Amino acid sequence: MRAGPPAVLGGRCQTGRHPDIRLRSDRMAGTGGGRPSVVPTLLYRDAKAAIRQLTEAFGFTELSVYEGEDGTVMHAELVQGNGAVMLGTKGRGGVFDTAMEGAGPAGVYVVVDDADAHHRRAVEQGAEILMPPTDQDYGSRDYLARDLEGNVWSF
Repeated sequence: MRAGPPAVLGGRCQTGRHPDIRLRSDRMAGTGGGRPSVVPTLLYRDAKAAIRQLTEAFGFTELSVYEGEDGTVMHAELVQGNGAVMLGTKGRGGVFDTAMEGAGPAGVYVVVDDADAHHRRAVEQGAEILMPPTDQDYGSRDYLARDLEGNVWSF
């Protein structure tokens, strides 16, 4: 087994420390057992705080979280609708962490049923709003928020 980041949704966690942990992506809400084909992956200095914000303010559901012996998040999967995001703690020294060194914040677009209701929830949880819900020329209504480590989320 090669060293590297954990397997993508649905595989085994292949970190060497937890070789038998099965990821639970077959239980993703709203996917009928399917898996998303594109999954953004983000690294955070404080992955636990990111998970709290993404679940409490932005409505994601925690699917799985794997912590290292030092208590940092090695790998986590959060879902919303039929989409998902994976994340972990920056600075753990893995292959993906090294590849992401020096990378700037990411931008992620998430489709939600009601941008206004979603926005209210984010505001109630103290999220930094960059743009309130706005009708776009291309027919969408969305808002922009920044997470605790600078990534921009469009809902």
